[in-house]
Amino acid sequence: MDIVFSKWVFAFSLSCCLIFSIALSVEGLHGNSKVRGVNLGGWLVIEGWIKPSLFDGIRNGDMLVQIKSVTLEKYVCAESGGGTDVSVTRDVASSWETFSVRCLPNLFLFNLVSAYDDLHFLFIQLWRVSESEFQFRTSQGQFLTCDGEGCVVSATAKSPSTPETFEIERNNDSRVHIKLKSGTYLQATLGNQLTSDYPGMPGWDDNAATFEMAIVANNLHGDYQLANGYGHERAKERHRNTFITIEDFNFLYRHGINTVRIPVGWWIAFDPDPPAPFIGGSLEALDNALSWAEAYNIKCIIDLHAAPGSQNGMEHSASRDGTTDWPASDYISQTLDVIDFLASRYAKHPALLGIELLNEPSAATVPLDILVPYYKQGYQIVRKYSPTAYVIVCQRIGNADPLELYQANIGLHNIVVDLHYYNLFDTFFVNMSTVDNILFIYKSREAQLQALNNANGPLVFIGEWVNEWNVTSGTQKDYQDFGGAQLEVYNAASFGWAYWTLKNDRKHWDFEWNIRNNYLQLVSFKKRWQVAFINIL
Repeated sequence: MDIVFSKWVFAFSLSCCLIFSIALSVEGLHGNSKVRGVNLGGWLVIEGWIKPSLFDGIRNGDMLVQIKSVTLEKYVCAESGGGTDVSVTRDVASSWETFSVRCLPNLFLFNLVSAYDDLHFLFIQLWRVSESEFQFRTSQGQFLTCDGEGCVVSATAKSPSTPETFEIERNNDSRVHIKLKSGTYLQATLGNQLTSDYPGMPGWDDNAATFEMAIVANNLHGDYQLANGYGHERAKERHRNTFITIEDFNFLYRHGINTVRIPVGWWIAFDPDPPAPFIGGSLEALDNALSWAEAYNIKCIIDLHAAPGSQNGMEHSASRDGTTDWPASDYISQTLDVIDFLASRYAKHPALLGIELLNEPSAATVPLDILVPYYKQGYQIVRKYSPTAYVIVCQRIGNADPLELYQANIGLHNIVVDLHYYNLFDTFFVNMSTVDNILFIYKSREAQLQALNNANGPLVFIGEWVNEWNVTSGTQKDYQDFGGAQLEVYNAASFGWAYWTLKNDRKHWDFEWNIRNNYLQLVSFKKRWQVAFINIL
């Protein structure tokens, strides 16, 4: 009896909490409103999985590969993460000899663990110079180098130039040749070295200059890969002018959306001529977006999604090769300059609601003692131009507690912490049923939001969430209940929520598809707590 009574109390308390949350409002929005938003993801910052066809015209997409000498039947590797000669010594293709090609044809990122390095991953990034020319860089920062014919290839150069530039020739199958700009081919010697002294021009038979490159998987597709793969003019023709238009703002307005979160890349501050290979035009597009938003009484959050050097090594931070270099002081300084540019340009715009200082910094590679000072400096920069614009700081992704930002004293006024809630990307959710997923929303997510709302700190923003899960046989009603549960619980967030994304080739990630096909119902936050109540009992 006590158990049943406690469940009734939980359901009643939950409903009261949700009803109370609706009364809260966000300064700058009309009426007693909080953010009911949608992300314009995949537009000014490219994410290949959102619209894969963008990359259809680029040969040799991102790869995970293994490279093997056909004569020695051994795999190419660089010992101890670089700093020594390259060898051809591994007998079995394991994680030690697996090369992660992240950004072709822009570059290959080779991930390799040396047996002599206590399972420490070695990254060799193949940087694209032209369609056939590349430079190899290790995780320790050295480049593969060869001074000319007869040299032993080593991973010892600190910066790339002609001796660090190689050409890759491909056969119709998995076989490749690697040669110097002078035309001399590399070969795997009987002494297990990689040298530049193969005599003449090799065929595609079994010879010392021929290697097998096995593709294991394809991965990274972002702005860097798109622009470097197509070249400036062809990349400029694609996507940006047609993906989001004023009609999309009309659609959002008609369906009760009052805010858009707009991801931008750091190169926007250099528009119209950003550093290569990035292309101009994103600043004009952002200007248009704020004008369209103003016309439809929609507010905008400008979100710095991609920082110089990449804050998480992912395609949506425009990483060149999968590494995270942002914590370096030079990159942080450049990022603050970008925030200054955005704040100075848009602080007085009537459609601006806030500026997000950085999207999804990685907990594994961005230390808190570096991130918090950056957030504090970014807050002060925005305040220099606006006393009221919201300053939004994103929780680190990975193993990080959102309370770490509540305890950081980043700013005094209109500060918001952004959390991203997905019932995906973690083995914890893999075998969950429809009911399990919905109960997780009501029990775990609602409890966390309530604790954060009561923490007497920044406002809470669910800046990304989606009506998708790992349930493979969900019905339309299942999706309606799952989406409804999220809408109702996330509305408890003191700042509000924003769906990821407006448009997406994966239909359940696509806000517009969900609305048009009645998989997501935005109907005054129907009392879906009864669903949780019934399931708990």
